[in-house]
Amino acid sequence: QVRLVESGGGLVQAGDSLRLSCEASGRTFTRNTIAWFRQAPGKDREYVAGINWARGATDYADSVKGRFTISTNNAKDMVYLQMDNLKPEDTAAYRCAAALSPPTFTWVKAYTEWGQGTQVTVSS
Repeated sequence: QVRLVESGGGLVQAGDSLRLSCEASGRTFTRNTIAWFRQAPGKDREYVAGINWARGATDYADSVKGRFTISTNNAKDMVYLQMDNLKPEDTAAYRCAAALSPPTFTWVKAYTEWGQGTQVTVSS
């Protein structure tokens, strides 16, 4: 079992930056992928970005490509989402999720643990 705790959300203005953190604890060696998802009120959950350190791969949704950067620390117990040039449409609750070698980053069913989420609100 892996426990995930997000932090770093807040209220910012359009064009600002935020860095979200996802801290993993427990049997972290049983997972090699962490992704960020977000959900705005009244909308479906949306994949944002993922990192698989076993393959050395990162992936981004088209809506955030070039603005967001996902990274991890050497211990692989922290995953960060650097969000630059934020837009009002980035407003959502952001959650990180862990998986072991998912076939694709976007396959939600592959993620076995989820954090509680952190709210990001971007004003225009």
